[in-house]
Amino acid sequence: MLEARLQTMGHEPLRVGLACNRDFFERDVDRSQIARLEAFAEFRWHEMNEPTSWDELPAPSAAARSSIVDFARELDVLLVCHGAPRITADILAESPRLKLIGELEGDRFAGRIDVSAATDRGVRVVDTTHGTSAPVAEWALGLILIAVRNAGALFRSLIGGTFPFANAEERRTDPGFTNGELTGKRVGLIGCGHIGRRLITFLKPFDTDVWVHDPYVPKELAQVLDVTLTSLHNVLSKCDIVVCLVPLTPATEGMLGEEELELLRPGAVLVNVSRGKVVRTDALLARLDRGDVFAGLDVFDPEPIPLDSPILRMPNAFLTPHVASTAAGRLRLFSLMVDELERFAGGHETLHDLSPRVMANRRGEAPPPR
Repeated sequence: MLEARLQTMGHEPLRVGLACNRDFFERDVDRSQIARLEAFAEFRWHEMNEPTSWDELPAPSAAARSSIVDFARELDVLLVCHGAPRITADILAESPRLKLIGELEGDRFAGRIDVSAATDRGVRVVDTTHGTSAPVAEWALGLILIAVRNAGALFRSLIGGTFPFANAEERRTDPGFTNGELTGKRVGLIGCGHIGRRLITFLKPFDTDVWVHDPYVPKELAQVLDVTLTSLHNVLSKCDIVVCLVPLTPATEGMLGEEELELLRPGAVLVNVSRGKVVRTDALLARLDRGDVFAGLDVFDPEPIPLDSPILRMPNAFLTPHVASTAAGRLRLFSLMVDELERFAGGHETLHDLSPRVMANRRGEAPPPR
């Protein structure tokens, strides 16, 4: 047991605290993972109920600051999530034992932690918000398979009471029949974070040629994953299937507009499981309206999709209402953090540090040199 090893080495178990609201603690923290954590650490939970938003930082609050300082003062590790205040430089200054701060899921962009202040104090910051990446990658693969078979249009016909093929000739000219296999296709990924890397493993059995546009990916990763790093122009113009996986940042909002979507060649498939605002809605509708490309979309702008939106009636668009994430994925947020803490307690390197490259990506800033 790790606890025995730590005691043999003369170390006290880590003091780990989680600050979050009751809803997250009761719904998304698996008690078996707490038991695993308590095999090598002392664990405590501190209920906090600061307003949480995907888009805005938690507002400063003297009461919340006092509460988190009292909680964190004796901790080695502070984990934060929904309900916790922003961990600022002054809070860190009053938490002398802290060696690591972990973000479970605040706003996905580390807004809940002053990463620079933590780094200046020698406090490591790790983030396991990618726990939901695995099911999103699964759904990306599902949307690819649906779109290449033109299954959205066929389903619309069936539920509308019309069998899709009046004769054998119509069947032979259906895009899903003439060009409906994923095997051997060239797949382009726009973004290659945790979702992209998982998706690449799912694509291996299909013998696909994977091209990636992601200026934040180290070149060494391309060799490990056996992918081609390339430009956005090449991904859009030369791939059979294009999958959008980038986070929504000031740099990616509206990055796929009329000029970019025009590069899609006839018969191409566009899949988006990232955020609807990455693709300009007017440009997407115009490109799909021509009927020569196909889309599998789990996200749209705006959401929910307006009932009068033309996208709902386009046969070449298969839509789902932002359902790529799952309950199991949410439980994985905490279990991945326990993995990180076990590595940290054992003297190993953590895997999910918020490095300058990661932070530049999340802020939409220019990436550091590769």
